[in-house]
Amino acid sequence: MKQYLENNKERFLNELLDLLRIPSISASTEYKDDMITCADAVKNALIEAGADRATIYETEGHPIVFAEKISNPDWPTVLVYGHYDVQPADPLDLWKSGPFDPVIIDGKIFARGACDDKGQFYMHVKALESMVANNTLKTNIKFCIEGEEEIGSPNLAKFVSSNKELLSADVVLISDTAMISMDTPSIDTGVRGLSYIEVEVTGPNRDLHSGVYGGAVANPATVLARMIASCHDENNHITIPGFYDDVLESSADERALMAKAPFDEEEYKQDLGIDSVVGEKGYSTNERTGIRPTLEVNGIWGGYTGEGAKTVLPSKAFAKISARLVPNQSSAKITEKLIAYFTSIAPAGVTVTAMEHHGGEPYLTPIDSKGYQAAAKAIEKTFGKTPVPVRGGGSIPICSLFEEVLGVKIVFMGFGLDSDNLHSPNEKFDLVNFYKGIETIPYFHQYFAE
Repeated sequence: MKQYLENNKERFLNELLDLLRIPSISASTEYKDDMITCADAVKNALIEAGADRATIYETEGHPIVFAEKISNPDWPTVLVYGHYDVQPADPLDLWKSGPFDPVIIDGKIFARGACDDKGQFYMHVKALESMVANNTLKTNIKFCIEGEEEIGSPNLAKFVSSNKELLSADVVLISDTAMISMDTPSIDTGVRGLSYIEVEVTGPNRDLHSGVYGGAVANPATVLARMIASCHDENNHITIPGFYDDVLESSADERALMAKAPFDEEEYKQDLGIDSVVGEKGYSTNERTGIRPTLEVNGIWGGYTGEGAKTVLPSKAFAKISARLVPNQSSAKITEKLIAYFTSIAPAGVTVTAMEHHGGEPYLTPIDSKGYQAAAKAIEKTFGKTPVPVRGGGSIPICSLFEEVLGVKIVFMGFGLDSDNLHSPNEKFDLVNFYKGIETIPYFHQYFAE
């Protein structure tokens, strides 16, 4: 198996680079045709890898690619989930190379989607090919590769609910998470949920001359900044009423286990170019990004933002705001609280409206499950070390629905790194990680079957 990877690694890489050249940005209608092109490319790749069949299912949004390799009805079935859509590439001027012109520098692929999630789901496609070519398959394998994860998977829930038999499996395997490092392999035991809203503050009926009207009319940008600032207190505790009501507090034992994971705060700060870490008082950096909920501004704008100066008092100001949620929190409840908070604190002189973009539920997977144990054993086989269980800070909106509808547990077996610039300029994926994933995934299938 390892020899097959060695013999074909250049081809595997070139195929991934071709996939990365497709600007499959789900958030913009401008790229609708590219989404279709990418779905076709994924379908063809799965057929070439050895799937018995691959089908593109249309949705009200972007298509879903389903494929399967059913070798023996008595064997267990693994459902691989991933997504071919990617985040917008903005801001383009911060990229050192074209976001859809992948380059390899110092053994790393730089391109939008390199790690999130094209590079990671493509490991499973090549693992399938390797197992078929070497006649080592021990499980049936299904693939569900969607095109809307980056916009909250609005149509996947309907697809899953309508195709329970098609998607039936014994475990769901996802590589859309990260490891601590290649020296310290880890497995995410859960992901956080998400609540995402947009706030609009409106003042005067047009942009005004800031000298003629400034000081006499409420400035929406200033009002919005104050509203956002009010969301945290001096301890970086979120002040929105009821925000923490349902939070599942981690036990002292769990926090002690998390504290054993290697973490170099100085290296962390150096990598980010910051001089100090900031977060909720009483929690470590790893706890703040894993077991605690957060509230962050993802974008804020209003007034004149072009080149040079233009002295205006803006008519409107906007912000996109997201909350990451932990177990027991409901995205619907938190979204309702966020919208209610921003509309209730609107001062005189402006009108405030808020709308929901999308949300998703937090998810925890038990470390004593058959799937987790198979993943841990597979990683130990190829890394030579037992992986550390950790909580992931990101969100995969569909996780809780998979378990609810299909009645199976999810296993997160990601090979990316937190430093891979996900959602940022210069996203990357180390070639070592890509190939290590292709090497490791077949062992998961072997051990899960056993």
